[in-house]
Amino acid sequence: MLQQIEELLNTYFEEDKLVSHGMPTVQFLAEQLNFTPNYLSDMLRTLTGLSAQQHIHQKLIEKSKELLSTTNLTVSEVAYQLGFEHPQSFNRLFKTKTSLTPLEFRQAFN
Repeated sequence: MLQQIEELLNTYFEEDKLVSHGMPTVQFLAEQLNFTPNYLSDMLRTLTGLSAQQHIHQKLIEKSKELLSTTNLTVSEVAYQLGFEHPQSFNRLFKTKTSLTPLEFRQAFN
């Protein structure tokens, strides 16, 4: 199940569905795996200690770090490319998960 979720999220990111469909949701993952959202989150929490939403956020942070460290896109452009409607929401999530703002991460990386 973990591998299937990873593959689903990787495919979602690689096919640039973020821009056209927004961020993947727990509902989307559950439907793809033929589970209910609650069952999916409960199973993931049992296996990994993280909920389905936390897995999605973790994947978003990984992708954002990649974009911030390998492109010249602005933080706002990264946010939009990741499916965020508002760059402030991206900044808040990134800071919550990494203790750095996206700009601080980029500066520390370079």
